[in-house]
Amino acid sequence: MRHLIDPLDFTVEELDRLLRLGEDIRREPGAYSESCKGKKLATLFYEPSTRTRLSFEAAMLNLGGSVLGFPSANVSSVSKGESVADTIRIVSCYADIAAMRHPLEGAPMRAARFSRIPVINAGDGGHQHPTQTLTDLLTILTRRGRLSHLKIGFCGDLKYGRTVHSLVNALARYEGNEFVFISPEELRVPGHLIENVVKPAHIPYAEVTGLEEAMADLDILYMTRIQKERFTDAGEYERLKGSYVLDMPKMVLGKADMAVLHPLPRVNEIALAVDDDPRAAYFEQAQNGVYVRMALILTLLGLAPSGPLAEQALSAQRAAEATGAPCRNPRCITVAEEELVPLYVPDAHGVPRCVYCEHKMP
Repeated sequence: MRHLIDPLDFTVEELDRLLRLGEDIRREPGAYSESCKGKKLATLFYEPSTRTRLSFEAAMLNLGGSVLGFPSANVSSVSKGESVADTIRIVSCYADIAAMRHPLEGAPMRAARFSRIPVINAGDGGHQHPTQTLTDLLTILTRRGRLSHLKIGFCGDLKYGRTVHSLVNALARYEGNEFVFISPEELRVPGHLIENVVKPAHIPYAEVTGLEEAMADLDILYMTRIQKERFTDAGEYERLKGSYVLDMPKMVLGKADMAVLHPLPRVNEIALAVDDDPRAAYFEQAQNGVYVRMALILTLLGLAPSGPLAEQALSAQRAAEATGAPCRNPRCITVAEEELVPLYVPDAHGVPRCVYCEHKMP
C-alpha cells in the first residue's frame, strides 16, 4: 500500500512516469473510463473546497468508480470530537482510497499511519498540497515541454501558500531551474524552505517586492491569492490583500511564451482581461487537475501500467525520533490531538524538525 502525503514521496523517475500517464489520459480520457469500476474514493474534507474536491470526484467518476465522503468538518463525526486516526480507521472499512484536506498541518500523515487504504493529502493547512503540485507540473510540461532549465516567478502569499511550498520542493529536483520570490515582506517565503530545499539544490534565487521588475525574464509566473483564512489578524489581511494585481500593462512586460499559472480561486490578483491572453494557463491548469488525479488514483490503487511509488514519507516517519517535546506550531496536528507523540527528524543542516509540519523542535 502506498500514500501520497508529500511531493517527495515520488522519485523523479516515478514522477515522470505519473506525468506521462496524465498526458496520455489528457489525450484519450475515454480509454480509462472503466479502469476503476467497483472502486470507491472517500473525500474527507475538513475545510471547504470547490476545485480540489470536485476535481477528485470528477477524476474517480471518469475512471468508472464512485465517491463518498463529507465536504466540511461540521457534517462529520469530528464535530463530536472524533480523532483523525479513528475517522480513517472507519473510512477504511467503506472505501478503497481516500483524499483528505485538513486545516491542521500533518493531519493526512497522521491518517496514513492508521489507514488500511491509500491516503492522498489534498492540502494540510499552510504546509503541503501535493496533488496541486502534480497539476502544476503537468501544466508546465504541456506548456513548455520540460520541467528543467526554467525561470519561475512565485508571486503573492509565499508564507502561507502551501501550493508554492509544494511546487518549490518539486521543481528543485530538476536541473537548471531558477526561482524568483515576489511578495511583501510580511509574506516572504519561509526561511526553512530556502535553507533546506533551495540552497542545498544550488538553485539561483531572488527575493523581490515588485512584480514589474521580475516579469521580463520569467518562463512561468505562478500567481497566488492572499489567503484570508490563514490570517489571525483581519487588519493585516486588509492591508496586504491588494499587494499584487496582474493586469495587461504588466503582461506586456512578459515573454511571448510565458505561462501564467494560478491554483485558484482568485480574488483580485489577476484582472479579468488577462483571461483572454493566450499565456493565461490557469483554467487549463484546473482541467489538468482532473487528468493528473486520475493518473494518481490509478497508480496508488495498483491499476496503472507502470511500477509502484516509493513510500518515502512514511519511511522518514518510521526513522523519526520521539522526543516528547511539543511542537510549537499552533497549526500542527500534534497540538489538536494531545495523545499524538511529537516526532522529529533532522533537516539538511541537522536541525530537528517536526515530521508532521516541518517546524523546528523547541
